[in-house]
Amino acid sequence: MRYFVLHKPYGMLSQFTSEGGHACLADLNFDFPKSVYPVGRLDHDSEGLLILTDDNLLKNKLLEPRQKMPKTYLAQVEGQVEPEHLKKLENGLEIKHKGKVHFTQRAVAKRYSGAIPEERDPPVRFRKTVPTDWLTLTISEGKNRQVRKMTAAVGLPTLRLIRLQIGQLALANMAIGEVRELKKEEIYRLTIGQ
Repeated sequence: MRYFVLHKPYGMLSQFTSEGGHACLADLNFDFPKSVYPVGRLDHDSEGLLILTDDNLLKNKLLEPRQKMPKTYLAQVEGQVEPEHLKKLENGLEIKHKGKVHFTQRAVAKRYSGAIPEERDPPVRFRKTVPTDWLTLTISEGKNRQVRKMTAAVGLPTLRLIRLQIGQLALANMAIGEVRELKKEEIYRLTIGQ
């Protein structure tokens, strides 16, 4: 079995076939084995940690909703993050999913004050009159565009979204577009979950 981690760039599809003029995983300067596929996905306008493997048991464990595998995201949002925003995000709120109302599960939300990630290409549009802020959000479910829907629901539209962590596996200091093969201890930490 082979296991890889990628810092997926903005504008790239989480698949090996291009669609709609978007870049895809085949465009990376990396020779992936033909047997590996992404575990889950990140939208083309999201960045960050993406796992690729041919281990179907691990894929199923990471994607199975009953496993409640935590995923942590860093979001640059429009507006200032206040304690009431974080409380609403943590307690759960209503979002639309596939045309129905979904009430999100409890999450962990924090205002982010760490180092700002390297600028993406293209950069987020800057507006002098509109402040931006950063927050981290850890969720254990994965509805389509969930983090973006959650931040919008509390009045903080997401401008940039980066997945930092899945379970115990963190993006750490990987550069945008960097790929590396996972070490045995990292695979073990993924298989034991939280």
